[in-house]
Amino acid sequence: MANPSLAEYLAQSQRGMYQSVFGPDYLQKGVFTVDTDTNIFDTTYGRKVWQALNNQTRFFNAIPRVVWGNTAGWRVRSDRGSQRSRPVTEVGSLPSVDVSQIETISSLPRIVSTTFGASVKSVFTAQMEGGIGDVLAMENEHAQLDHIKEINEEILAGGLYRVNAAAGDAFTADFKPAAAKHFKIGDTIKLYDDGSNAWRDTATVASVSAAGELSIRPVGGSEVWSGGVSAAAGDVVAIQSRAGFTSIDDVVAELGVRVGASGNNAAYTDGTDGQLAYNLTNRTVGLWNAAGTVLDNDGVGRDLSLNLLDTCIQKVRENGGEPKLILMGHDQYFKLERLLNSQQRYMGQEEYQVGIGSERTFPGTRTGLVLATYMGIPIMPDADVPKSVDSSDNVLGSNIYVLDTDYLEMAIAQPTQYVENRDYFAANQLIVRGLLYTMGEMRCKNIWVQAKITDLNS
Repeated sequence: MANPSLAEYLAQSQRGMYQSVFGPDYLQKGVFTVDTDTNIFDTTYGRKVWQALNNQTRFFNAIPRVVWGNTAGWRVRSDRGSQRSRPVTEVGSLPSVDVSQIETISSLPRIVSTTFGASVKSVFTAQMEGGIGDVLAMENEHAQLDHIKEINEEILAGGLYRVNAAAGDAFTADFKPAAAKHFKIGDTIKLYDDGSNAWRDTATVASVSAAGELSIRPVGGSEVWSGGVSAAAGDVVAIQSRAGFTSIDDVVAELGVRVGASGNNAAYTDGTDGQLAYNLTNRTVGLWNAAGTVLDNDGVGRDLSLNLLDTCIQKVRENGGEPKLILMGHDQYFKLERLLNSQQRYMGQEEYQVGIGSERTFPGTRTGLVLATYMGIPIMPDADVPKSVDSSDNVLGSNIYVLDTDYLEMAIAQPTQYVENRDYFAANQLIVRGLLYTMGEMRCKNIWVQAKITDLNS
């Protein structure tokens, strides 16, 4: 018997198929359409759109979230008063009357928004054969992920970066892409001119390209940097204030920290030079609003050591706090595991996890071979943790933060709102637009009990 033709084979193989409980269109739809160019069956894609992007928002989930409340900030007691407490003899005089030193921290809400849209034609055609289905629902779903990811990136943005290459004009600075994501449109910055060892005018970020180029415009006055200089390789750009949420790197910062430059060239020297966003006053080492400790290495990369981590924990405790979270990138997570591996005492392999907010640590064992805690402090790796830059403009490893989260919070003034607009006349286009926005801010009520380690190798 001769072999059956393809048509005969398909007819025989499907005999009785369309009388199944699945109905006549279950397997019939689209299966036998022939592509006239290749003479093979058409490729049929599913409607589900899978993510090829990192949407993790671990640090955002780990911070306590609170209602904003009726406040624009708070006061901090930073001094006990001089000689108000001392021993008194039986006939001795009383201590001098003095008052506490009260400082103020202002905190106002910031707004983060995410938009999406689709033309009426794409909404219709997406429902047809081979389409992706409800295109608005798909874009809405992904916009929600993008919105929270944006907040996570903002609260983990770095504040000091070196210009990577000579700029095209006086208003442009080129950065490596790894650094550029830490700058947002509307941020105000200061440029440190390495050639003249001087800080230049405050400027506003007008745009950020995917390749890492910032378009910046001096604020107030002429469209030139003071001294007529252009941003060049070796210069440093420092965040002065942020348009979006405050970063943990702004909180755990102080003057005198250097980034990839010799001597004090790129160091903060006073409260007007590249001042960081959180609490705009002079944050010299040891003052009430400086971090518990900032362990930098003058822009020179070095390997993580347990001594560095122990020093941060010690300083936080000496300043009256108790570390609740160790935050780092995945690169430092594995370095820490290797450091502890050689010191293990195998006393059991019980796996456990630690909850932090709505997040949990990676599964660990009590021997620490796969880390969950260090000295009882949960370890949280996050891919968005900022990285340092060395004196040759090379991107180093991620920073490590030792945080007392009792004094950190995500204060929400308005929870995430969704607005949809189908007013074609207002848009002057046949387009459906969507908007997500959140109003809030990351707040720190005690800067003195937070610490970080920078200039680490990856």
